[in-house]
Amino acid sequence: MSSASSLADVVRVLDGLYPPGTAEGWDAVGLVAGDPVAEVRRVLFAVDPVADVVDEALEWGADLLVTHHPLFLRGTHSVAATTFKGSVVHRLVTSGCALHVAHTNADAAPRGVADALADRVGIAERRPLVAKARAATLARTTPAGAPGTDDAGTADAEIGIGRVGTLTEPVTLRDFARRVADALPATAQGIRFSGDPGAMVRTAAVVGGSGDSLFDDVRAADADVYVTSDLRHHPASELRERARFEAFATGRPEAGGTPFLVDTAHFASEWPWLAYAAEDLAAGLASGGLPGVETRVSDIVTDPWTGVAR
Repeated sequence: MSSASSLADVVRVLDGLYPPGTAEGWDAVGLVAGDPVAEVRRVLFAVDPVADVVDEALEWGADLLVTHHPLFLRGTHSVAATTFKGSVVHRLVTSGCALHVAHTNADAAPRGVADALADRVGIAERRPLVAKARAATLARTTPAGAPGTDDAGTADAEIGIGRVGTLTEPVTLRDFARRVADALPATAQGIRFSGDPGAMVRTAAVVGGSGDSLFDDVRAADADVYVTSDLRHHPASELRERARFEAFATGRPEAGGTPFLVDTAHFASEWPWLAYAAEDLAAGLASGGLPGVETRVSDIVTDPWTGVAR
């Protein structure tokens, strides 16, 4: 028996954790580059497959780079090294490092992007914001007692986009926004919030990455506050105006009109998942009797914004 797991073995475990069939129809997930029979001893996890992350992977001697965001989300006709994306592929291939992507399938999975973010900001008794299905694979690949899991329920866990639930304790919107800032990697954007800073919030919804398309689902869930990324002016303004209007119309102006909004950098909201992915890959290989791998989570901030001027 080989002293190392094959790339095919590692991908099989990753696909068990994040089934490709649960990805959105427009998404591009799975193995991007790599020979399935190649041996894997070191795996680097990162949000973005950018040049700096590739540098880190190759300098560390990674055999596999697992990223959340796809390198090729749309069709391409060339991977020539004369393009910046082609250059990434060539550098990885010539160095013997494979590339695998878990994107919206990792968003939806138990202990995926949404659960990791919900854990960081203190949401308990939670459920998917938009449920998709139920998963029966997690019990084989999740370490017992891991954060965000319930040993009695992991074998029949719901999957879906986002999470919504009750905060571990009521806090003001200002303090909740500070909690989010403390829980996520620092970025130039920081954390923005919309609503009365002194208003109390008891329930919260989260979506890692861009989430303003789910405003109606957040309203239907009756969440006091919504944490997501990439909030645009018009959708955010209209949501808050509607919330304030309805608060007055129903005779509850003191509530300030919920949901309030907390806007994070896209990269920052998805980064917490990387540690879960590393832990669960190791547990999945062990439970399958396969040789283990050394894992590492990249702490390179790949948010594209590098500063602010005020």
